Amino acid sequence: MSHLSACVREFLCFFFLRFVDCGRGGLVRFECSNPSDFRIEADGVVYAARSIEHSTLPASPLLIKASDTITQQQWVAQVRLKPSTHSIMSKDLKEIAFPSRNMDSQLKRMKRDWVIPPINVPENSRGPFPQELVRIRSDHDKNRSLRYSVTGPGADQPPNGIFIIDPISGELSVNKPLDREHISNFHLRAHAVDLNGNQVENPIDIVINVIDMNDNRPEFTHQIWNGTVPEGSKPGTFVMTVTSVDKDDPKTANGMLRYKILSQNPESPTSNMFTINNKTGGIITVAAGLDREKVPQYTLIIQATDMEGNPMYGLSNTATAVIRITDVNDNPPEFTAETFFGEVPENRVNVIVANLTVTDKDQPNTPAWNAVYKITGGDPTGRFSVPTDPTTNEGLVTVVKPIDYEISRTYVLTVEARNEVPLARGIHSPRQSTATVSIRVIDVNESPYFEPNPKLIKLEEGMMPESTLTTFTAQDPDRFMQQSIRYSKLSDPANWLKIDPNTGRITTIAILDRESPFVKNSLYNATFMASDNGVPPASGTGTLQIYLLDINDNAPKPEPNAINITALDGDLNPNAGPFAFELAHRPSDVRRNWTITRVSGDYAQVSLKIGFLESGIYELPIIITDSGNLPMSNTSYLRIKVCQCDINGDCTDQQHIMAAGLGTGAIISILLCIIILLILVLMFVVWMKRRDKERQAKQLLIDPEDDVRDNILKYDEEGGGEEDQDYDLSQLQQPDTIEPDAIKPVGIRRLDERPLHPEPQYPMRSAAPHPGDIGDFINEGLKAADNDPTAPPYDSLLVFDYEGSGSTAGSLSSLNSSSSGGDQDYDYLNDWGPRFRKLADMYGGSDD
Repeated sequence: MSHLSACVREFLCFFFLRFVDCGRGGLVRFECSNPSDFRIEADGVVYAARSIEHSTLPASPLLIKASDTITQQQWVAQVRLKPSTHSIMSKDLKEIAFPSRNMDSQLKRMKRDWVIPPINVPENSRGPFPQELVRIRSDHDKNRSLRYSVTGPGADQPPNGIFIIDPISGELSVNKPLDREHISNFHLRAHAVDLNGNQVENPIDIVINVIDMNDNRPEFTHQIWNGTVPEGSKPGTFVMTVTSVDKDDPKTANGMLRYKILSQNPESPTSNMFTINNKTGGIITVAAGLDREKVPQYTLIIQATDMEGNPMYGLSNTATAVIRITDVNDNPPEFTAETFFGEVPENRVNVIVANLTVTDKDQPNTPAWNAVYKITGGDPTGRFSVPTDPTTNEGLVTVVKPIDYEISRTYVLTVEARNEVPLARGIHSPRQSTATVSIRVIDVNESPYFEPNPKLIKLEEGMMPESTLTTFTAQDPDRFMQQSIRYSKLSDPANWLKIDPNTGRITTIAILDRESPFVKNSLYNATFMASDNGVPPASGTGTLQIYLLDINDNAPKPEPNAINITALDGDLNPNAGPFAFELAHRPSDVRRNWTITRVSGDYAQVSLKIGFLESGIYELPIIITDSGNLPMSNTSYLRIKVCQCDINGDCTDQQHIMAAGLGTGAIISILLCIIILLILVLMFVVWMKRRDKERQAKQLLIDPEDDVRDNILKYDEEGGGEEDQDYDLSQLQQPDTIEPDAIKPVGIRRLDERPLHPEPQYPMRSAAPHPGDIGDFINEGLKAADNDPTAPPYDSLLVFDYEGSGSTAGSLSSLNSSSSGGDQDYDYLNDWGPRFRKLADMYGGSDD
């Protein structure tokens, strides 16, 4: 049995040397240092001049010299040779023989260790094509002619035509360059048949592996990579990872990549601020000193090289990594001055006294830059605050509580500035983060004030004019101003009082009357004003409340015409009372006839404004308004009865008032309804009388004896369907002729047959019953039929009780007997009405 004996005999077939002329345009001549073993063509391709075994490879590098024929300038390149694992076929092809089998054409099992090694073909071969790979041979070709063929993808299946076989010699060849990145291996089957097409060998499998060549450069997945790292980061801080891919075989050096940083811009504070993991592409910091305020961004050029980073054989590519330095709070805010100054008038609030400016080197409009101000001293009562201007980052010293010049003329505040986030570790606030604010208070002319206000005094009513009541004086808060105060009367509703303009002594100019309408709940209020002579002048008001004690100075008298009303509000203070009361403007006679007086915050009094008003019921629209921040109003209608009263206070024209209360329109409507109702009743009565007369006239025109309704009687029909036609006519025979019940089988009786129980004995009826007995008989029969649940329906045979033998009426044949009814008295039929009058004439009259 033949066996596979293929081996690699050549390690190197050819390679080429690329020469770049740098735009010289002259002719270049190449020379090889070992012309006996290698030759070089004019295009720079180096060929092996003979078969070279692994043991005969030169140890020293092969030198290639290029000479410019014009300038005679020379260049030398070294080529190191190493054994190749690629299978290069020479003309002396090795054979793959089909395993032999028995002559009986039965398959012989192949040995387990019979493995045909794959054929290795390098990709991107430059030819010449077709290039022989192996020869397929069968032992049967010695005694007969055979034909060889291959099948599979790359031969007779897509992609077709890559591999071809000589059908006679069995030489398998590749027809074009292969691309491992497209198809990495091929699986073919070799066949041997005779000239008749009969298979002489079992097919054998051939595996062709495409050997990778370093023909693809690494490609970065992104051309520009963006990363961030906080400033001040320690060496070894991770920044980001860059990646690239190589289409070559990653299991070989062709696809093994290595990374390195080619350049860093800017090179501050050192040129090696970052390093990269040459296998993973991870970038980390390698030096300290990252400062965003100095260098906010770095640009790195990253290179990826295959062949494990070999700069001589490997292919490389580059990408850009942009590393942005993020800000941390490593710069505290610093005041631009040690002391700031401001001034504010006394008693002013919500005014800005001074603007505090700071500088911060951190990134603007970030928490590390935004300043927060805090008063740490000089304001124990909390009269100032320092909010931050969000636009300028300045501190605005603002007065939030009134300042009294007479208490303190100056304030010295200590203000500290910080950021919204704490400072980075190891950074401390400098002295410039604290400043002093000196504030001067400006004195202004303040208004005099009465103390106490209001002032309450108690007096008996009836004091005579020119009586001194009290001294009501005011105080001037401006202690450091020499000013005088003068007093004047601002409000005195009853004009009872006067005040001395210099001393504030209050005296009466009229008699004080507790029953005066200007006195509410025994209190009389008067308002006075105190004015100083400052620039500009200031004034204040005070209220004097006089509580008048009652004396018996009024005789009894009737209560005037007035009505008290009370306002209610579901809200709570201050959204409820006190309330304001007023009459509506429409209709116009409301304010002309009535008036409303506010008694207190919740009460008011409605009274007549004129001396006489016509009796009746009036509705007064009253508008009530509460004291809320946004006042709410409501219009209510008050029904008031006006009438003439007697000495007891009772109305004397009550009926008139009731009519007036209904209103003229309502009374007219009621009257119209009553009149229409009477007319309808009258028309209905007339129509009923006319109808009665017409009915009586029709009855007079018809003779009772000729009335068809009295002559034609309608009886119920007892017929119906087909089931009612099957009658038992034996029931119409005499009872004596009916066959005995005993001969009938039990349980087959008709419901209308003679009953089995003993016959009842009926009382004898009178020969001439009274007409009333017939009506009673009919009514009793009807009642019995209605109450009998076993009675058959109306359309079936009716069941009558058997009256027994010996009926007093006798048989029907008695009508033809000799006895006539001449002896019977039928005159009583005349009493039964016109329907029986004819019958009375027939039987009760003479023979004629």
